[in-house]
Amino acid sequence: MERKIEIVQMNEEQYEASIALSQFAFQYVKSSEEIQRTKEQYRIEPAIRWAALVDGQLAAQATVLELHTYIGGSKFAMGGVAGVATWPEHRRQGLVARLLVHTLEEMRNRGQSVSFLHPFAFAFYRKFGWETYTEFKSYTIRTDQLPARQAIPGRIERVSIDDSVHTIGQLYETYASKYNGTLARTDLWWEYRVNKRKPGQTAVYYDAQNSPQGYIRYEVKNSQMTVHEFVHLNEEARNALWSFIAQHDSMIERVSITVPSDDLLPFLLNNPRIQHETIPYFMARIVDAAAFVEQYHFDEDDCEDQIAITIKDEHAPWNNGSYMLTIEKSGKASLVSYGSPTPNNGNGSIELGIGTLTTLLLGYVSTLQLYQYGRVQGEESIIKRLQKRIPERTTYLADFF
Repeated sequence: MERKIEIVQMNEEQYEASIALSQFAFQYVKSSEEIQRTKEQYRIEPAIRWAALVDGQLAAQATVLELHTYIGGSKFAMGGVAGVATWPEHRRQGLVARLLVHTLEEMRNRGQSVSFLHPFAFAFYRKFGWETYTEFKSYTIRTDQLPARQAIPGRIERVSIDDSVHTIGQLYETYASKYNGTLARTDLWWEYRVNKRKPGQTAVYYDAQNSPQGYIRYEVKNSQMTVHEFVHLNEEARNALWSFIAQHDSMIERVSITVPSDDLLPFLLNNPRIQHETIPYFMARIVDAAAFVEQYHFDEDDCEDQIAITIKDEHAPWNNGSYMLTIEKSGKASLVSYGSPTPNNGNGSIELGIGTLTTLLLGYVSTLQLYQYGRVQGEESIIKRLQKRIPERTTYLADFF
């Protein structure tokens, strides 16, 4: 008998079935009280939840969180794909593939030109157009390896997160906007995501003019300090916060901290041989290439650039095809479809997949590097012209979903 498969939007009535699948798939157990508290978040957090029903029963699910991310200092509407799960008896039957393609269509309709997700397997999501866009460094530092304490012109003040949420929020947004791929956090995000996942103490650094310039969120347990967030707007604040960390040396043996990939702490230490590793983290995907490029700001130049570009996107047909990328002197750009094949206009052309386009525009890998690895095809002179117009920014994400 042929099964009936439907993709439907879930509501609060499906909460119990959804949480049961999530607990099984992600191997955790919530108490009845925790389930009720989570139900409030389920009800009010901005998100669209999709279910694949087989003969009317929940077989697979995926959530698209309604978020915003900083790219080039501007906020882009972003669909955060999370909670993708399938009951074992329905796995390897194409249900997740159908959900992902459906979410792409819906994200495009809702104006979310880019999407992020945390993969259980990078190779799996790469097949659907998502590509690695960010990584972070993880340090474990013995107390005798910590940066030397310094005299600071300002002061450190431990604060209650409830009393300082405005100050902390402003510091975070200023810091986050300097990177590509960070979240623009809402009050709800702080309440339901940040505060629950990153418990402990919060300390703010105020400079000599009493202006907040940085903060850390951390906890101390079993002789280890775990720093959940280390936010600094300048070198003075960075030194002050590390000096504050070193003040805990009598009660800890080591410090564990995660930082952006451009952090150079080992270079600055007297003994740089600390334990550290670089960890690939989230993946990104341009959902609507034309809409994304229209909002994206390229570097300014003395000349306008026109580059014929062919985008391969198997799962989003509105992106798949040949375009003329026009980048004005000001950095404003447009992506106009030419149909297929790419015209020979004398300006040169390139060809690449949607995941590659995503990772190069976010700045995770340079266009020239992608060309060397065979991920971009075309004339090298054209590759260099495009590289010249892409702003240099480090990618980073301090959150999880």
